[in-house]
Amino acid sequence: MDTSILRKISDVVWEISTNYKPGMTVPGRIIATPALLETMDNGVIDQLTNTACLPGVVDACWAMPDAHWGYGAPIGGVFATDPKNDGVISPGAVGFDINCGVRLLTTSMTENDFLPYREEIIDRLFPDIGAGLGAQASARINEKELDSVCIKGSAWAISRGWGNKEDLERTEEQGCLSNADFEAVSRRARQRALGQLGSLGSGNHYLEILKVIKIIDKSSASFFGIHQKGQIVVMIHCGSRGFGHQIATDYLVSFGEAVRKYKISIYDRQLACAPTDSPEGKAYFSAMAAAANFAFANRQLLTHRVRQVFAEVFKTAKNELKLIYDVAHNIAKWENGLLVHRKGATRAFGPGNPGLPSDLKKWGQPVIIGGSMETSSWLLLGTKKAEELTFASTCHGAGRAQSRTQAKKNIDGRKLLDRMREEGIYTRTASFAGLAEEESGAYKDVDLVIEAVSKAGISAPVAKFKPIGNIKG
Repeated sequence: MDTSILRKISDVVWEISTNYKPGMTVPGRIIATPALLETMDNGVIDQLTNTACLPGVVDACWAMPDAHWGYGAPIGGVFATDPKNDGVISPGAVGFDINCGVRLLTTSMTENDFLPYREEIIDRLFPDIGAGLGAQASARINEKELDSVCIKGSAWAISRGWGNKEDLERTEEQGCLSNADFEAVSRRARQRALGQLGSLGSGNHYLEILKVIKIIDKSSASFFGIHQKGQIVVMIHCGSRGFGHQIATDYLVSFGEAVRKYKISIYDRQLACAPTDSPEGKAYFSAMAAAANFAFANRQLLTHRVRQVFAEVFKTAKNELKLIYDVAHNIAKWENGLLVHRKGATRAFGPGNPGLPSDLKKWGQPVIIGGSMETSSWLLLGTKKAEELTFASTCHGAGRAQSRTQAKKNIDGRKLLDRMREEGIYTRTASFAGLAEEESGAYKDVDLVIEAVSKAGISAPVAKFKPIGNIKG
């Protein structure tokens, strides 16, 4: 990255002036250590400053330390628009995998308890959870049921016995965006959704078994059920599958017309947008909310299957695994009168925020950060400073350092599988090529990402985990 254009605000905050590009009405800001800045591609600056030219943006457009080039807006990008100032909504700044997100579950068992059964657990889960490109899910639904999923989200799954009310309390927005409208969803998107509910999919999606290797904040960790090193937790990372992708594709096409209709000037057609209060903007928001609710329900169904398998193998209660939290990554949401776009970024409400359930108000919102398949993952908490600085947002993962194409050139997927197993990470994958794309060297150092958000004060570390088992799409 060309750092000569950056003005240092603090040890980990860097600013790009509005003078950098005609049309910028707010600065671009990057949260990163100097070492992480070196790993960022110049596309982050270009796309970040493009978003700073959108109508109605306020305060600043942010890039998190895991940011990298994406479609239209950088992955790891955050900004907000004001409807009172011609604010817009942009599908390219939400992402194709709408509500790609992650959830973290605790168990009461230790590594020693789990290891004798690790292969059995993963081998039983692998054929049931729809891992891989085009994978079909075991939960078959019709279009009428899909309508209910899109309107009710996680609650739809809970009503069928696939979870409990406590899961809703520990899910962002209680697993449901209220503005969803099934009528805003195309026939093609509906068809793609019918066979995909309850499936992991491909790309960087995974189901991972991890052990606790470090507890940083004992008080909050204990509250969330994390009590000792070696304790086993489960992480599920997936989104709305082809359903969300088709919705994004549909509206990017129609928003090309909206840009001309409303005479909106944009630097990149991939940032096609529409006013938030326009018919087009409202329709996309309603369709996006439907996909987000589908994704919440999707992760809930996967959680149910994990609980089933653990209960069958370990002869424990079905709800033995407790949900710490479920967070969305690719989404636009109304918060404090602004439309906050988070693309590859996590909401990070601080202590006392009225949007949190009562038992979390003391601590703040859990923030779950997945690493790459061979490296550490983290649990953090949101902060008041995140609310003040970054529209209550933080990072979402390690962030790519190499393209998928480059990663596949660097390593053979079969050899990577063998290496991971030698490292003590028992892995099943639907595709050796897909596994190679997610090799740890293709990602930034997640510990440096955590250091950056911690130093910026927008997240507070709680616990660190290391994988011992992985199902990769």
